Amino acid sequence: MSWDGERVLVTGGASFIGSHLVEDLVAEGANVRVADDFSSGETGNIEAVEDEIEILRGNLKHWDFADEATEDIDTVFHLAADHGGRGYISQYPANCATNMALDNIVYEAAAKNGVDRISFASSACTYPTDIQQERQRLSEDMVSFEERGGAYADEVYGWAKLMGERSLQAYNEQYDIDTSAVRIFTAYGPRENETHAIVAFMAKAYAGQDPFQIWGDGEQTRNFTYVKDITRALRLAAENITDGTPVNAGISRYVTMNEAVEIIFDYLDWEPDEINYMTDKPVGVRHRAADTTRAEELLGWEPVYTVEEGIKNTLDWYVENRDKEYVRENLETLLHER
Repeated sequence: MSWDGERVLVTGGASFIGSHLVEDLVAEGANVRVADDFSSGETGNIEAVEDEIEILRGNLKHWDFADEATEDIDTVFHLAADHGGRGYISQYPANCATNMALDNIVYEAAAKNGVDRISFASSACTYPTDIQQERQRLSEDMVSFEERGGAYADEVYGWAKLMGERSLQAYNEQYDIDTSAVRIFTAYGPRENETHAIVAFMAKAYAGQDPFQIWGDGEQTRNFTYVKDITRALRLAAENITDGTPVNAGISRYVTMNEAVEIIFDYLDWEPDEINYMTDKPVGVRHRAADTTRAEELLGWEPVYTVEEGIKNTLDWYVENRDKEYVRENLETLLHER
């Protein structure tokens, strides 16, 4: 399909991933509306296209605002959520639980207003935690709504995302809305805040933290996936999937925290005298990487950016946009605020 002239709503469109998606859609000729409460999103994230889009400020957990946001819309990209890094989702489970209400209000409003399709930003946190202690790539069929015991998500945030997927399938079944869900694996890139691992490491290194703090033993792995690969997957899913079938968007490479930190140290040409491994901190699952076979088959998608390229792009942005003294003085606040 062509996005030229398509009326598109991006919920959470001023957020890290959402703002990149908004820019992509504007470049494709879409008429874009952003709905955001700006609790974590920032107006600066969308300033490059603010004259070309419509911006609505409000809380999508409120029916009237969700109704206004979805009126006269063809496609909804639903990215709005209460979320943060590992520390946030561990410490604020009730906040994350409200995503179940948020998702269903957006879906209901979209159905009432006759939207054609909804694309949902889901998460790798939907996958069972017990199968992520060893290195095995996660495939979509490792989660099942049909089998008894077929789901065991990662913390309340993961359960909320999983219920968001199931609710979306229900709206497809009942209202015949085209639906898709993209399970995002450890996204990072410009505009992400310091509560997530890659940018947290950048902030600590940029501020010269010594001893340098790493949660866990540093050997836990993630498949850090650059934001532009994620937004391309979201667009392709909306174009190609109609029945809510979930697809992974992530790299298949296992990257340890220690490896990610070394890339950052090398690029900054700095390293600490000592590293403090904080094994009492929440670290989540031991290993996580995506099987992208389904995305390749259904979407023709595979990641373009290497971890090294993505970190370089993100670090260039970070150094250009963050004052070193400010980061140093406010480091603890930056690392823990959503």
